[in-house]
Amino acid sequence: MQAWFCKKERIQMKYISGGVCAATGFKAAGIHCGIRKNKEKKDLALIVSDVKAASAAVYTQNLVKGAPIKVTKKNLENGMAQAVICNSGNANTCNADGIQIAEKMCALTEQFTGISAGDVIVASTGVIGQPLSTDPMEKAMPDLVKLLSSDGSTDAAHAIMTTDIALKEIALEFELGGKTCHIGGIAKGSGMIHPNMATMLVFVTTDASISPALLQQALSDDVCDSFNMISVDGDTSTNDMLCIMANGMAGNDEITEKNDEYIKFTKALAAVTKKLCRAIAKDGEGATKLIECIVTTAPDKECARVVAKSVICSSLVKAAMFGADANWGRVLCAIGYSGQAVDVDKTDVYFASCKGEIAVCKDGAGVPFDEDKAKEILLQDEIQIYICLNMGRGVATAWGCDLTYDYVKINGDYRT
Repeated sequence: MQAWFCKKERIQMKYISGGVCAATGFKAAGIHCGIRKNKEKKDLALIVSDVKAASAAVYTQNLVKGAPIKVTKKNLENGMAQAVICNSGNANTCNADGIQIAEKMCALTEQFTGISAGDVIVASTGVIGQPLSTDPMEKAMPDLVKLLSSDGSTDAAHAIMTTDIALKEIALEFELGGKTCHIGGIAKGSGMIHPNMATMLVFVTTDASISPALLQQALSDDVCDSFNMISVDGDTSTNDMLCIMANGMAGNDEITEKNDEYIKFTKALAAVTKKLCRAIAKDGEGATKLIECIVTTAPDKECARVVAKSVICSSLVKAAMFGADANWGRVLCAIGYSGQAVDVDKTDVYFASCKGEIAVCKDGAGVPFDEDKAKEILLQDEIQIYICLNMGRGVATAWGCDLTYDYVKINGDYRT
């Protein structure tokens, strides 16, 4: 286990196992119901809380939105939920009966768990524009409900995956008001990943007590520095959703104002979301490397964010990282077209990995460096691009991956 302290807020956090079931009162399960042809792949997930939970969500900014998002938005108008149901293999998007299908998934949850359909978060992921029947789900629901357990997070995480290769699951323990709290999450996302939000589904649970309004505020603020800072391929999906349920079963006093306890909660939330961000970026379709772009000394935070995203989105930078080519000129090029008023003549660039760090650009101009050393650094599976703008105190980090031949192969025959 890993533990660390944030001195300013005096918060200690410790990574633990359990994912979305680490928090008290949450159970989960995943099963193959038949939406996907491969019977070895789970395709239906369920997460439930013992009690109603304060809930919040953020969604894709694509004008084309999946039917599940529309139903979930309606269900969360009162800021409360008690269950999540999610299928993979079919996005339930651009279907004439999409709303009815999403509502039927909520109704099935009520039928087999007793949780009101209006308290259900519903999500789908997979191919767009394909008919979706709830018959396989209805047949599988009795078994799915029987499988619900405090050890079911991993099965649920597998059930929401599409082209993902790596499982994405995290949990940690922290304290609020002298009470031990837990927060955990599962995620899926590999392709169609681009700010703002991505082709991803992220479900977070916590037993901390916090008002729905502040939970929504915490989530909306967090996403600016987490999931909106990922890019794999420049495509923003139609079904992206990040939701969180807080059932209060840890017993801390409800957080109702932005005090020290609220700050502690946001720190714990950020620790979970940023871990999941890295996992999504590293598992980009066809990717072999995680690329982390850290921009420092920017005029302000927004400038740092835009510059970091510009670099991480550059196809030429991504291709250079795939080839372990220290082509720093492509980094400067991406900074230059970011639209930010930066002084390139003050800009420094470094490449780094577990094999060390190397300066490749100083004050906007190249500096002599060992090409063999640079290649050794860039051959690793996690690479950092450090950009110092030397203009202020703004800092931001963005995550992406390299661009490989396999990305085209995967998306060339995605439907087949």
